[in-house]
Order: sequence, then C-alpha cells, then structure tokens
Amino acid sequence: MIELVVLDMAGTTVDEHGIVYRALEDSVTDTGASVDAVDLQTWMGADKTEAIAALMELGGVTADPGLVARQFDHFRALLAERYAANPPVALPGVEEALRELKGRGIKVGLTTGFSRDVAGPILETLGWGIGEGQLLDAVVTSDEVAAGRPAPYMIHRVMEVAGVHDVRRVVAGGDTVVDLLAACNAGVHGLGVLTGALGREDLEQHPHSWVLDGVKDLPGVLESALVSR
Repeated sequence: MIELVVLDMAGTTVDEHGIVYRALEDSVTDTGASVDAVDLQTWMGADKTEAIAALMELGGVTADPGLVARQFDHFRALLAERYAANPPVALPGVEEALRELKGRGIKVGLTTGFSRDVAGPILETLGWGIGEGQLLDAVVTSDEVAAGRPAPYMIHRVMEVAGVHDVRRVVAGGDTVVDLLAACNAGVHGLGVLTGALGREDLEQHPHSWVLDGVKDLPGVLESALVSR
C-alpha cells in the first residue's frame, strides 16, 4: 500500500510555461557562457545554484562563487518578472489527481529545485496549501537540504515531515532524469511523467516503476497495482 507520493513541481505538477528554462539559460548566458540544450535539460531538475555553476563551467566560464550567487539572484528576478506577466497554472488533471490520492489516505508532497522564496509564491498563486486539511502534506525545496537532485535528501525530508518511514510505500518522480535518479537513490518507487521536455525513451532508460503521460494517470495506476496484489 502506497502511503506517500512525492512529486516535482515545474513540468510535473505545474505548467509554468517554460519560463524556468529560459530564465536559467538567460542567467547563464548573461555571464558570456554558451548553453547547450542537452546540458540545460540535464541540469533542469537540479538545485538552481548548482545548475548555474555547472552550466557556466560547461559553457566556458569559471564558476566563481560570487558570480554564481549574483546570477542566482538574477535568475530569481527573471522568474518573478516573468511569472507576474504569465502566472503558473496546474497541469491538466493534476489537482484532481492529488485530491483523489488524498481521499484515499495517501499523503502528497512536492519537491523542487527552486529555493523556498521562489516556490512559495507559485504555490500561493495556485492556492495549494500545506498542512492539515490542505492539498499538500509537505513541500521541500533544494535550499533546505544538503544537496538537490539526484541526491535523495528532498524525498527523505518529505518522508520525515509526513511521518512515513518505509521507502517501499513511497512513490516519487517527475519529468526529468534527475527526478528518476533521486527516486532510485532514495530507494522508493520511481515515476516518470511525459509532461516535460523528455520523451518516453529518454525516461525509460533510467530506473523506474512507471512512466506515465502525466500525474493525472497516477491514481488509476496505483489502484490497479493494489488490485493486482
């Protein structure tokens, strides 16, 4: 019996119109670094400070800590400006799916490569509350743990907050490779979804339990898995 589902935000549960991709790229190219599309996708689900530093180095610019910090501030400013003009919305069927899971007694948590000050306003815009009687039981951001994805720490932190102890009773995932790698490293059931930039073949070559068209399909899959047992 699954007790907890842990999901990524951008591209998995939230449609933020691709703004984070462009803001991340712009914050790196502003330093004079070039950004390869494959590298951008590889680092998309990671902690954004780590992503900026890695992409700068890959693009030929030394990732001086002070410069990285300035570019992260620039990234946040770009996000705030662009989200104000084009607010994020829930992906189709996601909120209904999360409410169905909650109705079955399954806890729901979100993790993200965003920092808390970026994730908070997105959740407020969506009206997704956290805590008793709310849609979400926990939200953990990459600045609240020792390392972001593919490290397992955000998933384990959600388990801690939600009071779930058995990794075999947890599903975690998202739309990027690092989401699946984090789930594998955490020892939980890995979920890939096709609502981001990657296709089925891109995700299925990594450890996973399911690759679905979207989070909207998760309640049906979990119900079928339970019946089959």
